[in-house]
Amino acid sequence: MNIFDLTIHELKDKLAAGELTAAEIKAAFSDRIAEVDPQVKSYLTVTDELSEKQLANYDSAKEAALAGIPIAVKDNMSTDGITTTCASKMLENYRPPYNATVVEKLNQAGAVIMGKTNMDEFAMGSSTENSAFFNTHNPWNLNHAPGGSSGGSAAAVAAGECAAALGSDTGGSIRQPASYCGVVGLKPTYGLVSRYGLVAFASSLDQIGPITKDVEDTAILMNVIAGHDEKDSTSVKREKEDYTAYLKEDVSQLKIGIPAEYFELDFDQEVKDSVLAAVEKLKEAGATVETVHMTDAAYALAAYYVIAPAEASSNLARYDGVRYGLRSEETADVTTMFTNTRYQGFGDEVKRRIMIGTYALSSGYYDAYYLKAQKARTLIKDDFDRIFNDFDLIITPTAPNTAIELGSKSDPLEMYYTDIFTVPINIAGVPAMSIPCGFDSNEMPIGLQLIGPHFGEGKIIQAAYTLEKLLALKNKRAEL
Repeated sequence: MNIFDLTIHELKDKLAAGELTAAEIKAAFSDRIAEVDPQVKSYLTVTDELSEKQLANYDSAKEAALAGIPIAVKDNMSTDGITTTCASKMLENYRPPYNATVVEKLNQAGAVIMGKTNMDEFAMGSSTENSAFFNTHNPWNLNHAPGGSSGGSAAAVAAGECAAALGSDTGGSIRQPASYCGVVGLKPTYGLVSRYGLVAFASSLDQIGPITKDVEDTAILMNVIAGHDEKDSTSVKREKEDYTAYLKEDVSQLKIGIPAEYFELDFDQEVKDSVLAAVEKLKEAGATVETVHMTDAAYALAAYYVIAPAEASSNLARYDGVRYGLRSEETADVTTMFTNTRYQGFGDEVKRRIMIGTYALSSGYYDAYYLKAQKARTLIKDDFDRIFNDFDLIITPTAPNTAIELGSKSDPLEMYYTDIFTVPINIAGVPAMSIPCGFDSNEMPIGLQLIGPHFGEGKIIQAAYTLEKLLALKNKRAEL
């Protein structure tokens, strides 16, 4: 197997055994980026200078959790002195003067940061076609999208351009691209991973999480990035867990719910069959599987597309050409400068969501839309809490389809529907993971979603680890 195909734990084992050096690992991944990224286009910025500097510190950090391991970071996480664009013309030349907390934790763990990955602009989209700079391509089929908004991170992992990556998830932006690209993606419980230094889309929904080649790597990366941060007021104070302790093949004590309302929706039959076949594997392994009913699931997508745009319209108001970022110079007065800056700096999808959000928050419509969406949010959270009183996990598909062809969905509403299974998790603030469970007739990956209660990452990891062993798909790689 090629060095760039190895997982974090396999690379760590080879480093410990003296079979590879950190320099050889770095060179293998750098060569891989040079070879395939012109086709895949995962990276907006390749951070050669930073990665060489981090590699030089390997000897002093070799006992750290990620020492010498090549990691990629989504380009909406602040990196000190390194361009952080959010794939937007608005921030094309922005260089933050500080690191996001997760980036600091990667540094402390000895990681080698290979670069900043492409994304949908300001994380708004489900295909990475909303990047202001270029489309990222799916390594399994370059004519297909990698999903979004963390499409660059998922594609980089799938293509062997890094050992693992960080993404952000507001309505499925880690899990859906993980599903499309045949890798593992975890959206942690809201507040478990610090959002300090993450450029905000919708603050009550955003969460940083790992995208990896297998479940064990997810546990390793979660051990690094999870934990309280006093710089983030939404960060939860709780005792740190060792997520690798959940890496055991045992689902005999787990009770899993299958929501009838989700599987009654009209979506790809191959996806449905693959997910249900994987559920049967868990049942054969000793898990208790029963049908459950989610009475408020139907409202999740509608509630999300009111709440998220409303928060986005507020968060993106800061980009006005005054403090930082793009400024339109062809103006006669300040008001025109504001207008022209935002018109030139934001793409169509960002403008669309700002307009929806501003409308929902405006006088006369706040109660009818935003307040009603927040009430629906409470019902959705209560629905999950009710089920988790009796069940350990819920299983759904990650996405209703496999990776779409680039340019195939011009209707925004059609694109929003691809988030049907993922947005309820962000609405409720619970954790969820996508893992590969099969392939469709075109050999495109299919993802299964494991949903747990608040801070139930351990149960998710245990079930996912068991299922990964049962399905034996983890070593199947995209061949470019």
